[in-house]
Amino acid sequence: MTQLPGFGLAERARALAPLIGREADAIERERRLTQPVVAALIENGLYRALLPQSLGGAEAAPEVFMQMLEEVAKADASVAWCLGQCGVCAMIAASLDHDTAREIFNTPPGILAWGAVAHEARAVEGGYRVTARWDFASGSRQASWLGAHVRIVGTDGEPRKNADGSPEARTILFPVASATLHDVWHAIGLAGTGTDSYEVSDLFIPERFATFRDVPSALREAGPLYGLGTGSAFSLGFAAVSLGVARVTLDAAITLARGKHQSLATKAMRDNAAGQGLIGRTEGDLRAARAYLYATAGAMWRELTASGEFREPHRTAVRLAATWTIHQSSKVVDAAYHMAGATAVFRNNPFERRFRDMHAIAQQIQARDTHYEDVGNAILSAGVETSY
Repeated sequence: MTQLPGFGLAERARALAPLIGREADAIERERRLTQPVVAALIENGLYRALLPQSLGGAEAAPEVFMQMLEEVAKADASVAWCLGQCGVCAMIAASLDHDTAREIFNTPPGILAWGAVAHEARAVEGGYRVTARWDFASGSRQASWLGAHVRIVGTDGEPRKNADGSPEARTILFPVASATLHDVWHAIGLAGTGTDSYEVSDLFIPERFATFRDVPSALREAGPLYGLGTGSAFSLGFAAVSLGVARVTLDAAITLARGKHQSLATKAMRDNAAGQGLIGRTEGDLRAARAYLYATAGAMWRELTASGEFREPHRTAVRLAATWTIHQSSKVVDAAYHMAGATAVFRNNPFERRFRDMHAIAQQIQARDTHYEDVGNAILSAGVETSY
């Protein structure tokens, strides 16, 4: 059987789980990844999962990247989220010249993070100038470089347009030392991600550090991974994180049910028919969600590697599978949390933090209900494929 690119990443992630688990309380308390965890992720090449092989990265197939994130998420969701965010950000290297990419990704620690799309950069001689603030930069506290997605204003002061008339947007990249980070991430879940805001003032960005994101004609790497684009990679990666959180939470509920006798109940939880049925249904829901997500990723990857083209039906299929998987994972965590009863509310038990983390994941852009509207519109449009 042919091994997928990046084989071994999930095994390395699994081996790091005990370390990550030991650091989880400190990560939650300090609201960022701890140094031992970051060092281990770097040493084992996990941040470089989607970096081109030409730069020493794994250039991993999506399924391998997803498996890696699942394993990390079982140990701690914040670590998996940062790893997913920064791992996908590294895909921008495929649109940079090699000298620029090496400067960013092959100078330790070689970690890039970015936040939401917003604001403008003004074209000047040799590059761009920008004054702006961006939000939601998960993993920024470990990063050596930051990025931002901005609309471009020409030297004449007018917004620049693409050939199709749409606004020209670029991703600008700059050292983290050039920005001011604002500690704003005081959230109910994913507390350790350090998903903070950052700003720059009159910062000059040389032309070589401003590139197009997810534009096929701008790619300098031929690998099929980069035809996938960062948007779909984020969808698959964060859905995999949700699966890992759901798996470990349900496992904790199953372990509890095997040994717990609920207050005022006549039977132990393991002998209660209602509890047995709930576990069976919830297990089925989780397995179905995982199978659907991986089947979609696998089918897409086979077609992409064969044809070299990432078509709109692929994008729609990935969006639907990822959104639905996150929602199903949230339901699994809810079921496990309620199954655990009063045990679940105590911080020293393996439910409360994962419940909060899962609901933070479900509030993110990858889980928006409006994605179903987009998919429905695509299905109803004439000529759009409905099977995959």
